[in-house]
Amino acid sequence: MQIVIIGSGNVAYHLAKAFILNNISLAQIFGRNEKELNKISEELKVPYSTEKLEDANLYLICVSDNSVEKVSALITKKDCLVAHTSGSLPKEILTGEYRKSSFYPLQTFSKSKDLDYANIPFFIETENEGDKKILFELASKISKKVMESTHEKRKYIHLTAVFACNFVNHLFSRAKEISDSQEIPFDYFLPLIDETVQKIYEIEPKAAQTGPAVRNDRRILELHEQLLKDESLEIYKTMNHSIQKMYEL
Repeated sequence: MQIVIIGSGNVAYHLAKAFILNNISLAQIFGRNEKELNKISEELKVPYSTEKLEDANLYLICVSDNSVEKVSALITKKDCLVAHTSGSLPKEILTGEYRKSSFYPLQTFSKSKDLDYANIPFFIETENEGDKKILFELASKISKKVMESTHEKRKYIHLTAVFACNFVNHLFSRAKEISDSQEIPFDYFLPLIDETVQKIYEIEPKAAQTGPAVRNDRRILELHEQLLKDESLEIYKTMNHSIQKMYEL
């Protein structure tokens, strides 16, 4: 099968790397950022282009959600399968006369961070059983966790991921601002962060909750509020209110 990846960002890089590590050949990586494409090409030994899109059986569009529709119009071949990697968009956003699908890897991607591809879940949506088989077989060469998902369910998968990953990482950033302001090394908090994450492998998140809000410790809550200002204060109040609502405090 001839496969082309379109994009040069984090998802494109990691998907290309996962393919190469699992002996899945790529005909091309295509995009507009020649500098990033060249880096990927040199590392993974895959040809790239910013001008001519190679003929392929499968095109994987790994670009930002805002660009998927526009990029999909570049594919003029009709007898092929095209998949985007978005967690939120329907497969119908793809504009060509080809067969449409989605190939969504549930993970946060950064080029500088190695990943265990075998444990990244992939969610597949296609127009027919034949294409579902193609994408399931492809994803299963990379990952142990592959399942079918409708667009409706995938929207909730992505929403859950935003809460579990993007919001949590933002709280890490806010926490580091506080520790930096007091010249406390942030790496002193890493064992706490590790334990918090490891705990939910064994305990339901709701049962694992600790802290002044779940204890309804008004004195500590008010003390903390006096130490904060602006956005961090609003986040603190909002999070504590949400915790107290969940536990009906």
